[in-house]
Amino acid sequence: MKLGVIILQVLIIHVFLFLGAAMKAVLPLPIPASMFGLCLLFLALYLKIIKLEWVEKGANWLMAELLLFFIPSAVGIVNYDEIISIQGAEIVILIGISTIIVVGMTAFIAEKMTKGKGSEQP
Repeated sequence: MKLGVIILQVLIIHVFLFLGAAMKAVLPLPIPASMFGLCLLFLALYLKIIKLEWVEKGANWLMAELLLFFIPSAVGIVNYDEIISIQGAEIVILIGISTIIVVGMTAFIAEKMTKGKGSEQP
């Protein structure tokens, strides 16, 4: 019975994915269809059109299996020798630098927002 509930909830989430794909076909915005679907699901939850209990177990299952969805792309990278070569090292360095920049900017903005609200840090 629990597996059936999870399957049904995953199907409900997929309905929003398909609605997002329909919106993508109508709207000429450079936004992926999955993001449209995610926004629609958020709005449906926020406006209480659907209840959280209707999708919670399915969403938790999808989150638990998220790593599994990345395995095919990770295995596909092995087919490209240049990723392991010098060019690959450059890519890894760029990813590291961009990650440091994003983390630093996030910390900087969070600190400014905290100070802007008048809260004192010890």
